[in-house]
Amino acid sequence: MTPIFKEVAILWKDQKRQYVRPSTYATYTQLCNSLILPVFGDGPLPDEAAVQSFVTDLLGLGYAVKTVKDTVLVLKMIVRHGEKLGVWPAKRFTIHYPSNIENSKQVQSFQPYHISKLLKYITSNPNPRNIGLVICIFSGLRIGEICGLQWRDVDLREGVLRVNKTVQRIYLADGANRQYYVSVDRPKTNSSIREIPIPANLKVMLKSYKRTIQQDYFVISGKASPLEPRTYRAYFYRLLKMLSLPKTRFHALRHSFATRCIESKCDYKTVSAILGHSSIATTLNLYVHPGLSQKRKCIERLAKSIHL
Repeated sequence: MTPIFKEVAILWKDQKRQYVRPSTYATYTQLCNSLILPVFGDGPLPDEAAVQSFVTDLLGLGYAVKTVKDTVLVLKMIVRHGEKLGVWPAKRFTIHYPSNIENSKQVQSFQPYHISKLLKYITSNPNPRNIGLVICIFSGLRIGEICGLQWRDVDLREGVLRVNKTVQRIYLADGANRQYYVSVDRPKTNSSIREIPIPANLKVMLKSYKRTIQQDYFVISGKASPLEPRTYRAYFYRLLKMLSLPKTRFHALRHSFATRCIESKCDYKTVSAILGHSSIATTLNLYVHPGLSQKRKCIERLAKSIHL
């Protein structure tokens, strides 16, 4: 008898647990348990029409396109696992996503005057969390990377930050009670392990702190244990509110860094390496959005080269 979808999903999860990072496994499990199994768990292998309807429903409920695509990826992996086990025939889905929402959410960015206001406050009120924000503004670190930065990773002699860890809050969703733990692990990709130069003005600020703090302490917690990203994100939002700045995702600091680098005529390859991307295309597609002033300069340069 052909097994129900849930049975194959359980076998797939057991197999995946052995080969992927705990954070990846937690993401897969969360998507499977919360979105896929409630719809398909008690039935047989779904057909393409059912999966397309599932995608349309998720988008209609307000789920981000990326979340929906990740969910479909997990569903396809379960289907392929069933094929390998020989419990159902090969099945391929061609899923369509509405074009009007495909690129509806652009990455947010801070304007230069927002960054100036933020810097003015946090440099006048130095504490571990504020120092972390200054580092992010001048380096484009991801929130997990700044949470994982230890003082031993801050090399003031060489003038570099060594990025080699990330902190994540990992949920364990297999049981009835949703539990979590905080993981300190190496970044997902080799390109994310990198060295980032420290500018002179930031080096001065870091010097006064580093000489009094143990090397194994984490920069933004000031302790031997890291601050988790969710806590740091909440602190960031409170700070924005206090300074009457627009509530913007923490990731906007990274986006703003990349955009300012390009505006300063840094070459794309270097910016990509600083951000820890595996390709220049990722940098250009996600973070570099020329503003109107850049467009004007481009058109003016073109106009000067053309004689009417």
